[in-house]
Amino acid sequence: MTTSSSHRAETDGAETDGPGSRLWARPTALAPWHVALLAVLTLAAVALLAIAAGGGEVTLEQTARSLAAHLGLPVTPPAPLTDSIVWELRVPRVLLAAVAGAGLAVSGCVLQAVTRNPLAEPYLLGISSGASTGAVLVLATGLGAGTVSLAGGALVGGLVAFGLVLLLMGPRDPSANRIVLTGVVVGQLFTALTSLVLLGWGDADAARGLTYWLVGSLAAARWDAVILCAVVAGLALVLFVALGPDLDGLAFGNESASSLGVDVGAVRLAVLLGAAATTAVLVASIGAIGFVGLIVPHATRYLVGHRHRALLPTSAVVGALFLVLADTAGRIALAPRQVPAGVVTALLGVPVFLAILRRKERT
Repeated sequence: MTTSSSHRAETDGAETDGPGSRLWARPTALAPWHVALLAVLTLAAVALLAIAAGGGEVTLEQTARSLAAHLGLPVTPPAPLTDSIVWELRVPRVLLAAVAGAGLAVSGCVLQAVTRNPLAEPYLLGISSGASTGAVLVLATGLGAGTVSLAGGALVGGLVAFGLVLLLMGPRDPSANRIVLTGVVVGQLFTALTSLVLLGWGDADAARGLTYWLVGSLAAARWDAVILCAVVAGLALVLFVALGPDLDGLAFGNESASSLGVDVGAVRLAVLLGAAATTAVLVASIGAIGFVGLIVPHATRYLVGHRHRALLPTSAVVGALFLVLADTAGRIALAPRQVPAGVVTALLGVPVFLAILRRKERT
């Protein structure tokens, strides 16, 4: 898919064109690896503090000893109950938040590239709502059990929802407003279908628990979900980075990208399937957490520019940091009550969405 011409697109024009390029000007000539390294170091520090946070009598020193013991270092682990709280509850939750944030961020980034719309992201395009419906149907009908079965149902639902969005938009290149409105309508349709399934489900306690999960919560994080989501998000990131020069070429439009040697149809199909699959697996594990794929790509472009081979890995790290912070804030803001991470990201994302929409209307 990638040719020497598309590599030229990566170097000649990607810094000055593309989704959001006129919305957010890059302030300084920061090297992308500087930003990525700073984000990685910050993520490591925040993750350690997030594991130690959460109330109770678990101290930072006990958290560090538990982590060191499980990593094979010669230290004395804390008491079994404390060790179980750290390793079986808090560590999977923080790791799942990091993996999910990375996956949602890169999915939003590539969706903005292939649609040439700075407002595109899995939640606003209805993918998350469709994936939620698919996962709930699997649970309600008893078609399967476990994370893998949920992910399969979510994948089918996400693909159906996004296919419906593409069908309603038609063959022409739609405007930004039409893409968003179509995604919102499809999202509301699948949200209504999910509500119908929950209302028709006989188990009221399970339905209440699912309603909390659908808002977007990491409270039920488990190691199997962490591993599955990490594998899927990692493979998607590798695919998207490999297609980086082609995504840069798409910034000039489909016709220009084709003239540069980009196989537009194949790239769009690979990206859309990859983003839908990643979103579906994440939704099956954490529910529909929105706006991560909207906020993070724009913030990262502001720092490192628009070339996708630098933008995507940096967005993954920044997305991981963002969702870990959002989940941690939700855990401690109203302790001992927990605010789902999806509520926190929505409170932050709505003002950003409105700001981007206003700026786009002015350009």
